[in-house]
Amino acid sequence: MIELARLTKRFCGTVAVDELSFHVKAGEVLGLLGPNGAGKSTTLRMLTGFVSPTSGAAKVCGLDIRRHTRHVQRLIGYVPEGNACYSEMTVQGFLGFIADMRGYSGREKKQRVTAMLERFELMEVYGQVIEHLSKGFQRRVGLAQALLHDPIVLILDEPTDGLDPNQKHRVREQIKELARNKVVLISTHVLEEVTSLCSRALVLNKGKLLADSTPQELESRSRYHQAVTLFAKQPLDLMSLAVLPGVAGVERDHVTNSVRVLARPGQVIVPQINSLINAKGWNVFRQEIERGSLSEVFRSLTRESRP
Repeated sequence: MIELARLTKRFCGTVAVDELSFHVKAGEVLGLLGPNGAGKSTTLRMLTGFVSPTSGAAKVCGLDIRRHTRHVQRLIGYVPEGNACYSEMTVQGFLGFIADMRGYSGREKKQRVTAMLERFELMEVYGQVIEHLSKGFQRRVGLAQALLHDPIVLILDEPTDGLDPNQKHRVREQIKELARNKVVLISTHVLEEVTSLCSRALVLNKGKLLADSTPQELESRSRYHQAVTLFAKQPLDLMSLAVLPGVAGVERDHVTNSVRVLARPGQVIVPQINSLINAKGWNVFRQEIERGSLSEVFRSLTRESRP
């Protein structure tokens, strides 16, 4: 559905996107993950035709973004960073304007605008000026305008930036619903966004692709993957834990009064730990097995990529 081949963008000698190559299949929710300045937004702007590549190629649904820009833009729904709605317009007026720009009129225009107002629960604010709405409502207006023409591809740049926890949850649930029958690209620096929404993640830094994998596989690269944290009534013998087969190290947390036992890559250490607990007669009242820390993997990848 989407294919990039050595896509590059330079601004006055600065390389914002550096020979980026990847593809997105139908049904995938792809997260572009990276720190500020990683090249995420520039990549999305090239895909949507708002910025021309310096070199390389990109296709959306088999169409070259340079030769078939207008056609590609008809296939895409785009919510740019900061939402970029005309804030002085009312919700209904803005969606009507977008419908006009998309070539709809008459009954079809009215039906599409009404459908978006209902889908994103905007009926209660349809006559209000956009700049007077909460950020959560503004983000819903942004999603409504992007989906008014029922695009095949949905591109979201920092979709929950600036929202409170309740608003983030609501927008994420709406994105999950949309992802059932669309290709979705999400640019974000919020790690929980990747784990909660994406089936696949690309890690970018300085315009370069550092990793391309599922969030779960990225978590498995963490030194804390399959680590076991023990909470006990009494101090534990750290040396006995450290010499168990498959154990890479032991860390004590004095704040929570717990002990974290690290596993070597590919090792499962729960059986060995439980056998030791039984043999020593330790009063361990809770165990937690960690999936891994995506934030730790992210920091490691982006730190290693610095010049």
